[in-house]
Amino acid sequence: MYPVSFWQLMQAISDTADGTKPGKTSRKEHLSPDGKWKSFPKVPHLLQYVGTGNYFARVKVNGKLIRQKLRPETTVYSDALVRLPDFLKKQRKSKRHVKGAPVYFRDARTLYETDLDNDHTVADSHRNFRKWCVKSLLKNWSGLDDLKLAAIKKESCREWAKRLSEKVGPQYFNNVLGTFRAIFKRAGYQPEDNPLHEIKRLGIPLAPPQLPESDQFNQLLEIMENGGAKHSKNCADLGSFLAYSGCRLGEARMVKWLDVDMFKGYITVHNLKTRRTKNYRPTRQVPIIADMRRLLERLKQSNPRPEDPVCKVSECEKSLARACERIRIPKLTHHDLRHLFTTRCIESGVDIPTVSRWLGHSDGGALVMKVYGHLRDKHSLHMAAKVVFNQPNPKAIP
Repeated sequence: MYPVSFWQLMQAISDTADGTKPGKTSRKEHLSPDGKWKSFPKVPHLLQYVGTGNYFARVKVNGKLIRQKLRPETTVYSDALVRLPDFLKKQRKSKRHVKGAPVYFRDARTLYETDLDNDHTVADSHRNFRKWCVKSLLKNWSGLDDLKLAAIKKESCREWAKRLSEKVGPQYFNNVLGTFRAIFKRAGYQPEDNPLHEIKRLGIPLAPPQLPESDQFNQLLEIMENGGAKHSKNCADLGSFLAYSGCRLGEARMVKWLDVDMFKGYITVHNLKTRRTKNYRPTRQVPIIADMRRLLERLKQSNPRPEDPVCKVSECEKSLARACERIRIPKLTHHDLRHLFTTRCIESGVDIPTVSRWLGHSDGGALVMKVYGHLRDKHSLHMAAKVVFNQPNPKAIP
């Protein structure tokens, strides 16, 4: 109705009274260009009409922007925050009821698996892992495929979660729960309507791994090498390679001699757990430490071809477990040798971001800090002992 808002008109009058030339009016913070609507960055779906002070809700459903006054009317911010969730829930509930929406769980599951197969940014290991979670879900909920999505209620989901949590560990449970939620999301369910929304993930304690000392590890390798089996020596070499490089087992299997650059001093490792996004890095470079160099020089004496794998066996789990039992230390896995590499690096004074890059992490060291923070604290105390402000004067007379 009016070309400018009231506050814009008053600003122009004030500028003229001061004798200044009226220029372009700047937009006030969190106000629309016409000055009629006030937005709230921390509550993106809430608006306030400046003229009356009434609060409105704004949401996009099926591509259509809906803006309605909150009922009953209110000019109080706290009341608007209370009424906003009910409005959003009511509007979003209609979003799933579109043509072609899945009715049965099997239909939603098929759509989820199809999207998973067609997603070129997902690594094969992640794709196979999610499919494994789907199989586990169907195994632990008999007849789930034949249920209608609308028939899967919160009570049934709570009963399923209780049964599963009593059978499996927290990490297994969380992975299956995340896949279950993703299937409902693919069916068009909003978080508020998802029957799994209120089911909480289980906490996973990150206890420091129990790792062998240097002399124990050397003894471990010696027992593995002299195990008496056909590939005992090769198993010991694989264990050494995992501990000296920090590679995952699948990554160590893919390392070939053409990936080893003894002159520059690094090994090119093909990353396994990486999502193929714009920052995707298919490989990383791991430095050849002194122990690794001695291992590679010995293995190279057999004159391998460039396309041959560095490690001649693909696993050493039984040999490793038997050696641990012999020297009476906690059982180690292939992944524990990756932990051993990380521990030795941090204890040697290598900074967390560098260790994280060697391990192939993309979080800048957040996970390493979470798991190995206690080691950094010990190293920090050791370094603090070297900090001195006042050097003792040797000439001082006691």
